[in-house]
Amino acid sequence: MPQLEQAIQELLDQLVVDGDERGLQVAVYQDGKLVVDAWAGVADINTGTRVTGDTLFPVFSVTKAMTATAIHLLAERDQLDYDQPICDIWPEFAANDKRGVTIRHAMNHTAGLAAMPANLNHQQLGDWTFMVKAIAKLHPVHAPGEHMAYHAMTYGWILGEILCRVDGRHFPDFIQQELNKPLGIEDLFVSTPDEVESRVAWLEEDVDEATPLPENLGQEAVPHWVQPLHKWMNRPDARRACIPASSGIMSARAIARHMAALLPCGVDGVTLLPSERIRLATERQYPAQPSENAMLMSLGYHIGGPGSFMGENPHAFGHGGHGGSLAYADPDCGLAFALTKNRFNDKGNQNKIAELVRSLVDVASA
Repeated sequence: MPQLEQAIQELLDQLVVDGDERGLQVAVYQDGKLVVDAWAGVADINTGTRVTGDTLFPVFSVTKAMTATAIHLLAERDQLDYDQPICDIWPEFAANDKRGVTIRHAMNHTAGLAAMPANLNHQQLGDWTFMVKAIAKLHPVHAPGEHMAYHAMTYGWILGEILCRVDGRHFPDFIQQELNKPLGIEDLFVSTPDEVESRVAWLEEDVDEATPLPENLGQEAVPHWVQPLHKWMNRPDARRACIPASSGIMSARAIARHMAALLPCGVDGVTLLPSERIRLATERQYPAQPSENAMLMSLGYHIGGPGSFMGENPHAFGHGGHGGSLAYADPDCGLAFALTKNRFNDKGNQNKIAELVRSLVDVASA
């Protein structure tokens, strides 16, 4: 699809020329083949370094998609069950009335544990042992499954520790060995190694177009002292921290390849999960107490629907990240899409790019 890549490249170039974006990447797989690998702009305004296909971007909650994939892989291997109480795997988690909280509740954001532990600091966020002990002591604010509230950061330690207890490996090692290596992915990290730091993009925010946190995000879900988030993730210690909800550093090319491997066609003969597991993983989840503002949420992935960056197809699944990074796959058209960017604004350019990709793919498939 050379026309698709050309159209995306022209749009990225124009967004940079117009001053709407500083630097960004887009990668698209169609039926298992990389059909768009485009980038534009500046990765670091301090050094003038240009964006390339190998530039790494902090992608915040796009990280949650990879964490979800890891948990689904363990489920596919019969190493855990979605409806299993977490305390069966992690006994300390039972403290303070959490015996009824299941893996499903953690994945669909109905565990009642969205608020972060109080009185933390930057050093503690990067201390895995400290954080999982603090998470295990949390008290849920409602019965499991009753309400849906976005677990912006706690999602990562809960599911990450489940993985560590079940598999025995530390989370970043599992990601590298089980998700990246089979696909030949080299640019997807949850905890940034020192040797790739020079390739990480510098984040910035438009003064006049600040990116607000989602309205449905409780004030305690993201501590005030890590805000604004772009400044936090410009800190090397924040990037080194293993936070499976938000500390991913990735290229669009790597993200799109991961998402493409979740489609039936796979990539180069490799699929991470079979179609039936994807069907189970992407069924829409609902809280016991209905809400007009309930997220379009499956087990760890957002899904398509009205107003979604993925379009309205309910079979599409993926995750967005604060600042505009996006990742999704659509099994109905064999599409996998990823976008990374380093200027935080509220212009909605990421949605325009995603819409253009969908429209051109639809035309090509007609």
